[in-house]
Amino acid sequence: MFDTLKIAAATSLLALAASAASAETTVEFWHSFSGDSGEVLDGIVAEFEAANPGIDIDAQHIGNYNDIVTKLQAAIPARRAPDAVIMEVTRYGLFADRGVLTDLTAYLEADPLKDELFDFAREVGVYQGKNFIVPFNSSTPVLYVNTKIFADAGMEEIPSLTTFDEILAAAQTVQAELGEAGMSGIAAPGQFARWGLIMANDSDLIDSVSGEILIDAPNTVEAYQWMASLVHEHGVASVDGVTKENNGRDAFLAGKVGMMMNSTGNYRRSKTALGEDLLVLPMPCNKACAAPIGGAGIGILSTSEQEVKDAAYKFISFAAGAESNAKWFAGTGYMPINKNTKDQPVAAEALEGEPGISVAIEQLSVARGRPRPPVVTWMRASEYDKWQAMALGQRDVTETLTDFATQTRAEEARTN
Repeated sequence: MFDTLKIAAATSLLALAASAASAETTVEFWHSFSGDSGEVLDGIVAEFEAANPGIDIDAQHIGNYNDIVTKLQAAIPARRAPDAVIMEVTRYGLFADRGVLTDLTAYLEADPLKDELFDFAREVGVYQGKNFIVPFNSSTPVLYVNTKIFADAGMEEIPSLTTFDEILAAAQTVQAELGEAGMSGIAAPGQFARWGLIMANDSDLIDSVSGEILIDAPNTVEAYQWMASLVHEHGVASVDGVTKENNGRDAFLAGKVGMMMNSTGNYRRSKTALGEDLLVLPMPCNKACAAPIGGAGIGILSTSEQEVKDAAYKFISFAAGAESNAKWFAGTGYMPINKNTKDQPVAAEALEGEPGISVAIEQLSVARGRPRPPVVTWMRASEYDKWQAMALGQRDVTETLTDFATQTRAEEARTN
């Protein structure tokens, strides 16, 4: 099915080469998708341009979400900002607060799309009562398991993996049985998974409703203590995945790790890499069943000309429509954001043929949005070094998080 999507995308791109040259309005669009996801996005862009020959979407892969924030901050004063940009759902508030992003409320209110979006999808684009992004890719973290590694470690039947203790026990079994063969029990959790594990321990980093900073709350500290222990105490997660988060994911894809907690956006590449050996499970419910909603939406820069803004919104609406969203869902594993996506043939085929892809949809019943005030961007950028120091055993967890919470409260006060 995915090969068919790629072939169709390539054919569309070739057929549209001539028409793109005569486009009257060009929208420079920065995004974060490469590999298979980038190819699916290219197909959506090509189909939009075919339906709108007067608009050219100049889609540019800039890097990951962090790269986009950094490069956008540099591009704005240099007057080299794009017209539209993918913005991660907790970090666009920084740019909305500074007037960098266009208020899309009027666009969305006049668009039938607003009634097609799931409630969670509408909510992630709202900051201080206004819409600044329209969702494109939405996700939750899930637990990926390599069943072959579990079987090789003597776990023919997958044990319950719903608590921290159960996950640790399974990781220790893999490590004990297969560690000498170069296998690891679990990948060190990346930041998205760390946030999910904190929620699973009935806490948060910053309360999404009240804005209270919970970095030093007892349940947050306890969650970090457990996560850090996977690396420096129990040795079931490699230090390589701490110093560079994608290393853990890549080792899992290479069949060297028993489990990883990662975004549903990694479903497609995980399925391609492991095939029938891949099992997808919900995130654990250690003290609570909860998962963060992640992903990103597309915003429009306030500095663009009105004609370009109109063209950019037209593309955004097209990309969030049921037909495009179904192709995105089937080709990547990101969650449907449109209520009508499931009725599209390509989405129905994906749901029927690959049960693992439905786990995140089922998990939506316990998923919730995350805060998006300006301080979140600073907090997320700063958290990586704190995590590394804790995971490598260089600093005490309680001391580190107490200091981090104090710093975050000071930064919040400074930016308000």
